[in-house]
Amino acid sequence: MTTARTAVLFLRRGVALGGVSTRKLILTALLCGIAIVIAGGIKLLQVANDTSEVVILALGEKATLGDMTVSVDAIEQDENGTNVIVSMNGVDGADAREGWRMLTGGSVVGLVQDSQATGAPACSVTTVRGNGPCALRFPPSEGTVTVAYLRAGGQSQWSAAG
Repeated sequence: MTTARTAVLFLRRGVALGGVSTRKLILTALLCGIAIVIAGGIKLLQVANDTSEVVILALGEKATLGDMTVSVDAIEQDENGTNVIVSMNGVDGADAREGWRMLTGGSVVGLVQDSQATGAPACSVTTVRGNGPCALRFPPSEGTVTVAYLRAGGQSQWSAAG
């Protein structure tokens, strides 16, 4: 008897290859489904009871993310854009513009490319000792803004209102 003919014969009798019945397969699938629903319910309870608090730093406060220490010293808004004066130190040769975001008007925006910030030299490359304050330029914004810096899996946030 050929293999294909044997497989057809087993399937006609309601027995899957390998000796596992259809009922056992259905029961196993139902048990897996119940386990997934229970695990999802437990995760929902964990998320609902999460009391993590977002810390928003005041201007001038320092935060250390990985090996970089940063602070937002000033946020200046005008019709041409939002200038953020920052101080950074801790790493030689890192791109000082990388990792910065601004929350304004319910949306997150990145830095403006090819635009010169005012109020301090433009940020470029960091050093271990720091280069002094430098400026980042974001698009124009209105109202209160929150500036965030992301590095090494962490995030710190500053606001003039905080």
